[in-house]
Amino acid sequence: MIIYNVTTNIHESVHDQWMIWMQHKHIPEVIATGKFSSARMVRVLIEEEMGGLTYSVQYTTDGKATLEKYYQEDAPKLREEGIKLFGDKMLSFRTELKVVSEHFQAGMDPK
Repeated sequence: MIIYNVTTNIHESVHDQWMIWMQHKHIPEVIATGKFSSARMVRVLIEEEMGGLTYSVQYTTDGKATLEKYYQEDAPKLREEGIKLFGDKMLSFRTELKVVSEHFQAGMDPK
């Protein structure tokens, strides 16, 4: 399993608009590509020197090949919309993470 992590710092002036777009349009569109089984959006609890608020969205996919298909077939169009809407008020970087193991409190396995 691979986690495609997108960390974004968003300027306060467009924060509310960005949150609505992310939760009601962008994340559902990424999931709708059929290449990810789930997404989790979390707030990064740090104070940025440059200001703004930072979030991480973690998309889960079955493997590197599926993620590569996403990069080729879907990512350019989906990234373009965010750039058009938020420009330099949004700064993102991406990380690929390979799940090595998962551990849960007894009786708390989500499966």
